[in-house]
Amino acid sequence: MPLSYTEENYIKAIFKLSEKDDQPVNTNAIAKSIATTAASVTDMIKKLSEKGFVYYERYKGVTLSPEGKSVATQLIRNHRLWEVFLVNKLQFGWDQVHDLAEELEHIKSTDLINRLDTFLGNPKFDPHGDPIPNREGKFTLRNQTTLGTLLTDQTGILVGVREHTTPFLAYLNGLNINLGTELKIIERIQFDRSVKVQINGKEMSMFTEQVSQNLFVKLK
Repeated sequence: MPLSYTEENYIKAIFKLSEKDDQPVNTNAIAKSIATTAASVTDMIKKLSEKGFVYYERYKGVTLSPEGKSVATQLIRNHRLWEVFLVNKLQFGWDQVHDLAEELEHIKSTDLINRLDTFLGNPKFDPHGDPIPNREGKFTLRNQTTLGTLLTDQTGILVGVREHTTPFLAYLNGLNINLGTELKIIERIQFDRSVKVQINGKEMSMFTEQVSQNLFVKLK
């Protein structure tokens, strides 16, 4: 049964909200994630449940069925491959591609996406460092942590960002920070948990706790 763009967006939102602990997601969290009302979420969950894409248990929340997980994984694969294409082949900035990929991800052609994957050289990560599911829906895992967990004098290599909004990525652009940038903790401020960071062995910058928790690094 074909799904509308809105239904697909709900499925993807549920997948992302349950990604960390694979636990049922409550309707308020879904409403906040996609900026709608709890009543609208309840109506949509009923539709998706009738179509077999979600399971809903009152007072516990929503989980995706195997069919729902398959749809979500394919949407994420589509989205992240299009982001790679836009950045690597059309020279868009990493801060410009999310909204475009949100539209392109709904193109319903598995053959097109598989050909795009091959054309791009089967990338494992998108321009923001997020893993791209392969044709079997498997994600590549790697050892990473947030910059905020590093100790003083430890150095990490930026491998991903948690926050994909244009303002946040533009902020990083202004500091000449992108994937592969070397970040060393010079000082940690106890009062507000901000950190002084050396960027690529040169410039110094103060990062708020919010910024440092949105940067994924691997220890050098």
